Amino acid sequence: QVRLYESGGGLMQAGGSLRLSCEVPGRTFSGYTMAWFRQAPAKEREFVAGLHWGDGSTNYVDSVKGRFTISRDYADKKVYLQMNNLKSEDTAVYYCAAARSSPISDTWSAYEYWGQGTQVIVSS
Repeated sequence: QVRLYESGGGLMQAGGSLRLSCEVPGRTFSGYTMAWFRQAPAKEREFVAGLHWGDGSTNYVDSVKGRFTISRDYADKKVYLQMNNLKSEDTAVYYCAAARSSPISDTWSAYEYWGQGTQVIVSS
């Protein structure tokens, strides 16, 4: 069983920035598709951004394009989500997910492995 670990959430004012990290200690994401999902209270889990570890291709939900960036670090074996110009509607629990297949899917059921989530709260 692969368990992902997220970090970097917190409380931020609107317009500010946060960077989320995702890792699997001792493992690489080679060959995997990685994604960030989020779930706000009383809402369904929503795809935010995805990245294919091998070729670096990315995909984003329209609401975060131009504000969020998903990236990978080969040396640290981590996936990041840089979130800039945060808005109150970005408030949610953010989850890192991994799938052994490609292309990048925006459907949560396509991902086999998940983290516990990290809370992001944006105050207006």
